[in-house]
Amino acid sequence: MGKRKVIGSVCTGILLWGSIFPGQLQAAPAANVKASVNRSETPERVKERLILPYLFSTESMGLNFGVGGMLSGYYQDQMTIGGTVFGGEVSKAVGGGVWNFKLPHTERLYLSVYGMLGYYPDQRAYAGSGIIPTPEAFPLPGSNDSINTQYLEADGASNWFDIKLEYTLPIGATADKGLVEYKLKNGLLISPPSGGEVWNPWESGATVLVLRQFNRYQSFEFEEGDLDGTVHAIELGLLYDNTDFSINPSTGSSQYFSISHDAAWLDSDHEWTFINLDMSKYFSFGESEYAHQRILALNFWTGYSPSWSLEYAEDGSRLVKDNAPYNEAATLGGFYRMRGFDQNRFHDKAVIYGSAEYRYTLKSNPVEDVNWLRFLKLDWFQLVGFVEAGRVGAEYSADELLTDMKFDFGVSLRALMAGLVVRADIAHSNEGTNTWVMVDHPF
Repeated sequence: MGKRKVIGSVCTGILLWGSIFPGQLQAAPAANVKASVNRSETPERVKERLILPYLFSTESMGLNFGVGGMLSGYYQDQMTIGGTVFGGEVSKAVGGGVWNFKLPHTERLYLSVYGMLGYYPDQRAYAGSGIIPTPEAFPLPGSNDSINTQYLEADGASNWFDIKLEYTLPIGATADKGLVEYKLKNGLLISPPSGGEVWNPWESGATVLVLRQFNRYQSFEFEEGDLDGTVHAIELGLLYDNTDFSINPSTGSSQYFSISHDAAWLDSDHEWTFINLDMSKYFSFGESEYAHQRILALNFWTGYSPSWSLEYAEDGSRLVKDNAPYNEAATLGGFYRMRGFDQNRFHDKAVIYGSAEYRYTLKSNPVEDVNWLRFLKLDWFQLVGFVEAGRVGAEYSADELLTDMKFDFGVSLRALMAGLVVRADIAHSNEGTNTWVMVDHPF
């Protein structure tokens, strides 16, 4: 197992991968509102571009340098093309993709293809219970009662590739066309909101159906031999986004329901199924002397894996069967949910999670008049305070999931850059303090 190396951590290459790509990372809903964003500060068209060199340093990865870039609205108003590459003494990664490409001769079908190849030092997985039986006296690695020294750690590859097809339903805000057109001034919505007035998919908001095929490969290179695993899974989901402005909501709500399944085809290791429900609600308290916006944002997420089971041996030891890998399905910890804990710190058969954020969008923008920073197209800064609570469990019941919950809290600095929200979060839990740099609000 080895000793725990750090208490705090930084979500590293995600800085550029996230800030360039408004796409799918593990915990976010696979579907999103198809939208074009027109800034009044660049009225010639909705085209946006950004090239950003970056560096980061962590105890496990050392110092890394990289560069990323994106083009948005150049071929189609809602389409984004992006890529990034970074490397250090051991770590190296390259990624890229195309998002929200409207298929020819269609008005509502959108294709996204994206992925990343990487090699990283000291990859950590709070896992192993599906390979090595866990003695009766010990908690399963990654379970709610587990300790944070129950992990596997080694250098290795981590590669992923997603392809998804989304269909915007001809109802609500997208009754006439497949995308929503937002107009902004100083990063604030000045066009009519896409939702938030009433909860009625036929009259308000955007409804999106998604079919995603996702692939994961991860390896761990131990001295005694290599360990690796593969995922080839499919997700079918439905999103109803009834917020005023899907990129930075201030009113309304959103709901996402999905089912994921890996049939253990090709070289997948296990057959598993996961059911997912993600709901958010937003309340606006208007502007104040120093703030354009004061927003209370609430999120609830829950999921269940009916395939997950335990196999018992005569000595009482357990082996987990038909489970999703530790970094999929009923998982907590990391840059989206339970940010005060390590990435994918907890995982089990069932999960429940809740979060509250107070988002304070400042009127003051100290960089808007700095000429050499105008390429960032930074419209506002936002101060955020948040609290989170969550629990994983071996069964889906109130007695299991509503007792002995995990908690954390933190603060965040966010900015709207070229129509994208970029955030830097600091979160604290009883297992340490983490810093994450990422794209998009966590919900």
